Amino acid sequence: MTILLLKIVGALALLIYGMKIMSEALQKLAGPQLRHVLGAMTTNRISSVFTGMFTTVAVQSSTATTVMTVSFVNAGLLTLVQAISVIMGANIGTTLTAWIMSAGFSFKISSFVWPVFLIGLLLIYSKRHRYIGDFLFGIAFMFLALTTLGESQIPSDQLGTLRIFFQTFDPNSFGTILLFLFFGTILTFTLQSSAALMAITMMLCTQAGLPIYLGIALVMGENIGTTLTANLVALTANTEARRAAFGHLFFNVFGVIWILCVFRHFVNFACSFVGFDPNSAGITPTHTQLTFALASFHTCFNVTNTLILLPFVKQMAKICCWVWKPSTNKDEEDFRLRFIQAGIMKTPELSVLEAQKEIHSFAERIQRMFTMSRDLLSEKNQDKFIKLYARIEKYEGISDNMEIEIAKYLNQVSDAHLSDETKSKIRAMLREISEIESIVQYRAYH
Repeated sequence: MTILLLKIVGALALLIYGMKIMSEALQKLAGPQLRHVLGAMTTNRISSVFTGMFTTVAVQSSTATTVMTVSFVNAGLLTLVQAISVIMGANIGTTLTAWIMSAGFSFKISSFVWPVFLIGLLLIYSKRHRYIGDFLFGIAFMFLALTTLGESQIPSDQLGTLRIFFQTFDPNSFGTILLFLFFGTILTFTLQSSAALMAITMMLCTQAGLPIYLGIALVMGENIGTTLTANLVALTANTEARRAAFGHLFFNVFGVIWILCVFRHFVNFACSFVGFDPNSAGITPTHTQLTFALASFHTCFNVTNTLILLPFVKQMAKICCWVWKPSTNKDEEDFRLRFIQAGIMKTPELSVLEAQKEIHSFAERIQRMFTMSRDLLSEKNQDKFIKLYARIEKYEGISDNMEIEIAKYLNQVSDAHLSDETKSKIRAMLREISEIESIVQYRAYH
């Protein structure tokens, strides 16, 4: 049993790592273009939803799309209403992962994994196509992990114990549904990966006899748990980031609440798309039916929830603004970075925009400092002269701190695996802040 447990844990780690490599490779291939698309194709709610959906499908990470969206809100390129619509689309796009995992569990594809590793390795060593090689490596790792999980057979004695344990729960009880919903939320928050818990759920349904209704309750908990981390991290970020993160939480919690009101009817409806009837007596469902039923519910949940809430995006934005009111500290002469937030989860390829906006803010502060310097030269009143001099001195200290913090942030971003274009952009940005600070030093001593 210990060996099996280690095998399952190792496969889950390989699954998360494979998805991470695949997502980062896709972002290296299309990072700048995705930033442009996200900024340009959000003219209305419907286009925002499709933008979020296709962006998430492209990068295979709803977290990356959400972080990128929050960055655009911080930079003033997207309104909160547009951001919430994009996040709705990201929730739909992320359901593709569940379908990929269902295929990995249902079909034996391990024989195709090894040639993909070979092709990926050859492409990695060719500079021109190395990002495609990274993507193939990531998807190969992911399918290898799914195949390993599907082939990890729980010992018969332990399997019998699990079946007896799950039989103690009444799948028709509303309290049991709530209990498994709570388990799904806590486990996703603990594992920091909804994909990992989805894989565990599929494994329990196909091998340990976990009833489909309870498995779907776990999936509902995953939808809430995956938003909790972003909300906790956003507590250290600015107001707009907290509002966008809360909008994501509100979307999923609202969906879970109304689904619970029509739980069995909606589950039966979702399962009917894959030809599975949860209430059929005496018919043992196949592994394919169970895994695809979970993926079907995940998709139906997010699509239906989006259709219900999309007409009320403005009202959602008002609720987010009511929950997170703007900071009362309006003093622009306090040192704080406006766009770079240390707590927000970062995706390296998508962090450049925040740094660009912060450098622009840095330059604006320096421009105000120069205006005050000109006023200082013509000031005749001694008291006003002293106050103005103190403000200029404070601005000079702020400029030193901003240069240090922005440079530190860019150096942290540059430590990750980046595309050549992004590396070049970071070098140029480091040169920019150095030159701006040089101008400040020159004006301070002349």
